[in-house]
Amino acid sequence: MQTEDVVSFLKRQHNLIKDMFDEVLYASTPKAREKAFVDLRQLLAVHETAEEIIVHPRARNEIPGGEEIVDARLQEENRAKQQLQKIESMDIESAEFKNALTEFRKDVVEHAEREENEEFNKLQRKLDGDELTRMTAAVRAAEAIAPTRPHPGVESPIENLALGPFASLLDRARDAIEAAMR
Repeated sequence: MQTEDVVSFLKRQHNLIKDMFDEVLYASTPKAREKAFVDLRQLLAVHETAEEIIVHPRARNEIPGGEEIVDARLQEENRAKQQLQKIESMDIESAEFKNALTEFRKDVVEHAEREENEEFNKLQRKLDGDELTRMTAAVRAAEAIAPTRPHPGVESPIENLALGPFASLLDRARDAIEAAMR
């Protein structure tokens, strides 16, 4: 049985995301950079979707100032999705791609730090261990069905639940087709 609490799980994912940025930026070949970027994009998409569906609603309702904190994080997430869509359209071998990805990495790391300090740590103090562990299971389930690409403007739990499965199906089909073409 899974015993990791949601805060530890999400912080571990944040660290993995930071490492994955380095894999993209310092890849030795264009093919390696492309694979690392696709993996990063996919983790970012499912991670943010799970936070939007599971974590942010709890933070909004459970922690003091939760409304303002979550609204600010959702604005950052929407901007990040827009940035990521722009980066996806760039030539992976270009300086423009590397520069944009470097700036994006900075924004993502700052966002993750704000989530951890303003949201996750407060939830960890507010909720008991069993609730935090159950939230991990819910986050894992949400990630399993989440879209694998950024969809700006879909940051609320209701939008994610309504549009997420359809977007996920399309994204996963597109991923399979692109993988087959490589």
